[in-house]
Amino acid sequence: GKMETGMTQIMPKSAPYVTQRIIQLSLSDGMSPVSPIGFVHFGSYIAKLGDISGGCKYVKLARSLLDKVSRENAGEVSCFGTQVIAYVEPLQAVLEYHDEGYAAAMASGDVVRAGLITQMRCSQSLFAGINLQALREKYAAAIKFMEERKLRVLTLQTQYQQQSVLELIGIDQEPKCVSEGHAIFATNKSVMRIYYYLKMYTSFIFRSYDRTKENAEKYLTCIGNSWANLFLAHAFQAFHAGLVSFWLARKSREEQGWYLRGNKSKLALKKWTKSCRWTFE
Repeated sequence: GKMETGMTQIMPKSAPYVTQRIIQLSLSDGMSPVSPIGFVHFGSYIAKLGDISGGCKYVKLARSLLDKVSRENAGEVSCFGTQVIAYVEPLQAVLEYHDEGYAAAMASGDVVRAGLITQMRCSQSLFAGINLQALREKYAAAIKFMEERKLRVLTLQTQYQQQSVLELIGIDQEPKCVSEGHAIFATNKSVMRIYYYLKMYTSFIFRSYDRTKENAEKYLTCIGNSWANLFLAHAFQAFHAGLVSFWLARKSREEQGWYLRGNKSKLALKKWTKSCRWTFE
């Protein structure tokens, strides 16, 4: 069960087979402490395929099982389950679930999931409208938490995100961690997808055509083989990728191709709007 988190990021096409096996064993041999992990990931996969309501049902099942079999994996269930719930509840309310998930992870000694939840809360706070200076402090605290517990991979991922916040504030300095991170994550499309998305986003905010186009193209090469699960970040990425695509269509010679990409994002957002008008309208 613990391998699910890594597989959904590094081997997204193989992760559903592990989930399927967990559920098969749970149904044939009885529920175990690992069963909630299987059901929460299954719900996330269903939601990513477009059935948000169906995915939420399995997430709720996973959460209910925690009190019946064990809360050992409450951190992981909260971590991935909250991302699905975010598609049906207001974002501000969802941030509170992250606090609950963090507490559950720490209570069970799961510092990896606690670190991941902390990272997710920081990234979603940016789009919830939290003040950038306050968010800068949140990122600094999150990175300190990860460094103290030697969560090197999570530290580098979070520093990637922190860099974008610093750029928006006006501190345009690429930290040393970026080159180290590229060496580690070169083949990890899930991490590089986030990195290129954030670079595309900040470049667009400052209306840098060449940087925006370069990072948009790199972002698009990553999305087909990243994250088996559904994350709220995918909705923000779709929105900004669509916005950037229409902007590039007006300014580049590849007008038709960028318009098609923009329309694809528009259709995805339209589908998600049906699930949660609070967040998507």
